[in-house]
Amino acid sequence: MHDLKAVRDDPRAFDAALKRRGLPVQADTILELDRKHRAVIQRLQELQARRNDVSKQIGQKKARGESADDLVAETGRIKAELPVLESQEREAGKAVQDLLAGLPNIPQADVPEGGDSADNVEVRRVGTPPQFDFKVKDHVAIGEGLGGMDIATAARMSGARFTLLKGQVARLERALAQFMLDLHTGEFGYTEISPPLMVRDNAAYGTGNLPKFGEDLFRTNTGHWLIPTAEVPMTNIAAEQIIDEDRLPWRFTAFTPCFRSEAGAAGKDTHGMLRQHQFYKVELVSIAHPDRSAEEHERMTACAEEVLKRLGLAYRTVVLCTGDMGFASQKTYDIEVWLPGQETYREISSCSNCGEFQARRMQARFRPKTGKGTRFVHTLNGSGLAVGRTLIAVLENCQRRDGSVELPKALVAYMGGIEVLRPHV
Repeated sequence: MHDLKAVRDDPRAFDAALKRRGLPVQADTILELDRKHRAVIQRLQELQARRNDVSKQIGQKKARGESADDLVAETGRIKAELPVLESQEREAGKAVQDLLAGLPNIPQADVPEGGDSADNVEVRRVGTPPQFDFKVKDHVAIGEGLGGMDIATAARMSGARFTLLKGQVARLERALAQFMLDLHTGEFGYTEISPPLMVRDNAAYGTGNLPKFGEDLFRTNTGHWLIPTAEVPMTNIAAEQIIDEDRLPWRFTAFTPCFRSEAGAAGKDTHGMLRQHQFYKVELVSIAHPDRSAEEHERMTACAEEVLKRLGLAYRTVVLCTGDMGFASQKTYDIEVWLPGQETYREISSCSNCGEFQARRMQARFRPKTGKGTRFVHTLNGSGLAVGRTLIAVLENCQRRDGSVELPKALVAYMGGIEVLRPHV
């Protein structure tokens, strides 16, 4: 959510920021709706004041034994007009809020301008993609050869964009998640959370998923939304809270299934596990002081990158351009892991600083140690990592000629001492 006062104070700067996002100017429309809203509020206040004044005059006239019929009639007219004005005030206020709620976050000044992913800027590249002296297989061929991936059976029971894992591959998925959680909680100071997997409208609205992106979510027949990521419930821990400054930052991590309708991804990444309706992710969330959120953003990104370093997987980190950022983000780093099966880098984590955008929507604030009042916190989120895509990366990067997969040393303890996944016989 945007600060309406900031739009009033500098409408041209607001429009310039939206233009960097590739969006048309909106300040004049917002300010016109705001003027109408404030005019209704003023009229409502004047009428309420007149009602109170008339009530006093009626009492005074009656005390003097005078007729107050004219004032009583005016009171009747006021009583009839007030509900109409109150309804107009609600509608006018909602029009302003609905317009603001549908506009994406303002990009930070250092975010590169661009229209799509082709304009993203590489920040660093770590590790060297492996070289193979045999024909490389993709994760589906490897997983099926290991007897641990069954897309056909998943499709029979659930349709497209689902995968059934079993045996040693299913265990590898669990091992990856446990490894990530232990790293983030044991070394990086995140508090593990086991959140609800279904949320109400207000929680999805708070993180920016509603109202604009409802078609990307799954809704239950109870009116709940299945979470698209643990970012939603974990960020909402701070909703409607006033946190003491000394307690910041809050850092949370969770391993959960994620559910996405992929409404806008028809025909995209349909092969294998890359883009699923249901997948697992270890999520990172920070509730931070505004003065330190940029530092927290770098820290979070480094925590996610460390997972790939420990697994020995080559990756690169890019900063997303203005046209490729998510709705709630003001700056995003994407971490892309090398996938031999595609011979390219693919996103495995997005780490975003949302500033006070989400905090305004969910009324998440903190109380400074000095001064009066409260301020909005900054919220950050990132994948630490997407477990399914990490599984893909391990299978493809660690494959051997005979179809076996030599596991990264960091995972052996989590696999009960198993060092190599061998083909199913």
